[in-house]
Amino acid sequence: MKTVILSGGIGYRLKEETEFKPKPMVQVGGKPILWHIMKIYSHYGFNEFIIALGYKGDDIKDYFLNQRFFQYDFTLWTKSRRAQVHKRNNKDKEIEDFQITFVDTGLESLTGERVRRLQQYLNNETFMLTYGDGVSDVDIREIVKFHKSKKVIGTITGVHPHSRWGLVRKNKNNIVTLFRQKPVLSEYVNGGFMVFEPELFDFIKPNEMIETALERLTKRKQLAIFTHDGFWHSMDTYPDVDNLNKIWREDPKWKVWK
Repeated sequence: MKTVILSGGIGYRLKEETEFKPKPMVQVGGKPILWHIMKIYSHYGFNEFIIALGYKGDDIKDYFLNQRFFQYDFTLWTKSRRAQVHKRNNKDKEIEDFQITFVDTGLESLTGERVRRLQQYLNNETFMLTYGDGVSDVDIREIVKFHKSKKVIGTITGVHPHSRWGLVRKNKNNIVTLFRQKPVLSEYVNGGFMVFEPELFDFIKPNEMIETALERLTKRKQLAIFTHDGFWHSMDTYPDVDNLNKIWREDPKWKVWK
């Protein structure tokens, strides 16, 4: 089963980083967050990816085309373009076994339009879809199993978001009785780990967001939600980048692979 990763957005709220690179290439623990997402899927046996490119898409292509040169020392003969890669020792990690299709889906396309432009690469089969900026310890196989059991066109994963603000509780005398700094909320949001049948394309119109198609599926009772109460974290702002790097150093909860 193929996994589509939406990787074409500009990421305005991360301008400190995305002025020079696409959002999925912002690094966490020395690796692009896109790599982390792919490692999650690959751990569960899903290593075929379609990357929907847009803003600075060539940077994503370059990373994977030249991954071994980023990972190892190498010698380059500039005239012949011959290169020799030097693996330092047996403990060096091998390059990941990903199969990636890179598709330019437009510089300013909305997410639904990006998905629509990938239809020819999905072979009229069930596929997965996610955003290029969120990580989780969710079990991908369980999402797929759940989706198949529901016999619907689409399944999203419901996760608990962090509040962007501190929450305050008061008593009748307006005295603060509780202050919580950016707590995890009890409500669910779409965490971006989704599964769809090819019929999804009947619900996507040109030049619109994928969420609009999800609304149409909802009206037809063709959208299920797999709830995940474990770890989930998106990367929307620069503080998110800092926090993800801190979590990676201290307790990388989404690192389900060895």
